[in-house]
Amino acid sequence: MTFTLAGGLIVAIGGLGPALGIGFIGAKAVEAIGRNPEASGKIMVNMLLGMAFAEAIAIYALVTAFIMK
Repeated sequence: MTFTLAGGLIVAIGGLGPALGIGFIGAKAVEAIGRNPEASGKIMVNMLLGMAFAEAIAIYALVTAFIMK
C-alpha cells in the first residue's frame, strides 16, 4: 500500500516540473517566433531539444516509480 502511494507521488511530483518546463519553453518559443519569424527554424530546433530533455526527467520519475513497485 505504501509503495503504491509512494509511486503515485513520485510520478505526480516528477511530472509536475517537466510539465511546467515544457509549457514555459513552448510559450517563450512562440513569443520569440512572433518577434522574429525569420528565425523560426533555429528556434524550433532548440525548442524541441529543450522539450525532449524536460520530458526525459518525467520518464526518469516514471521508471523510478516502476522500480519502487
